[in-house]
Amino acid sequence: MNSPLPASGEDRPARDLSGAQIESFLEMMSAERGASANTMAAYQRDLDDARAFFKGRGVAMTAATTDDIRAYLAHLTESGFKASSQARRLSALRQFFRFLYAEGLRGDDPTGIIDGPKRLRPLPKTITVEDVTRLMEMAAQEASSAPPEDRLARLRMHALVEMLYATGMRVSELVTLPASVLARSGRMLVIKGKGNKERLVPLSRTAAEAMSAYGEALGREAAQRDGAESPWLFPAESKAGHLPRQVFARDLKHLAGKAGLKASTLSPHVMRHAFASHLLANGADLRVVQELLGHADISTTQIYTHVLEERLHQLVQTHHPLAKQGKKPE
Repeated sequence: MNSPLPASGEDRPARDLSGAQIESFLEMMSAERGASANTMAAYQRDLDDARAFFKGRGVAMTAATTDDIRAYLAHLTESGFKASSQARRLSALRQFFRFLYAEGLRGDDPTGIIDGPKRLRPLPKTITVEDVTRLMEMAAQEASSAPPEDRLARLRMHALVEMLYATGMRVSELVTLPASVLARSGRMLVIKGKGNKERLVPLSRTAAEAMSAYGEALGREAAQRDGAESPWLFPAESKAGHLPRQVFARDLKHLAGKAGLKASTLSPHVMRHAFASHLLANGADLRVVQELLGHADISTTQIYTHVLEERLHQLVQTHHPLAKQGKKPE
């Protein structure tokens, strides 16, 4: 085994053993932690990049100090690397130096007191009320004009999109709704969310009507078939017995294209974001939206207030007369 390296850069070794130590680290990651080939390749790239930077400073990577690593992170920032990319490279360095410390090849961990770069939380993608209306109208139109052989599938799609936007439920919650919800009267729906926690959400009139029409068609088809009825509201010939969420996501994009919307911008989760954003835009209380979405922590719900702030900013910049001052006439 190699003799331990010094903890600081004051007495740095003449020989750079970094390459050999990186190789030993990667062997450990593969043998002891079962790292995948892609993970190993990513570690190799990140550590080789850091090693080249330290070499440019005249420092062997295995002898790098905390200041050397901070200089490397500053270099990444100046080079335009995103916070997420910087965080990944710092993580690789942390793993590497912890390995050196654990193996007795170094007396300290220079990454121990370094804070990771702050990553901005991305704003949720959403769509406008007008776009939702176009999507719903297309679903309703297809349901009403479908030929007999496609009627149940079109009614199902109409019910799915209406219920998704009316409740803001997760797609996994939607496709696993039990068939027993059809027997309940009224406009309230009990949803079983994460951790089997139940919450009560209201249904819009159009969502209740779409679900009723679909339920009637589903009942007629079940009566024509032999065998036990499915326990799922949206049964399918899948391993789980219900409509797979991936299939619904694909069909939703197809419906969006028919409605004249950009299919790539729409997904079941975008509809959930639209539900929350539109409620807040119309004055709903943040705590109420938290309850409807089934968020355990209100900080998760607060991200939607940032969406509204962005829209208000754009609105002022576009329409306020003072914002237009100084612009050249078109």
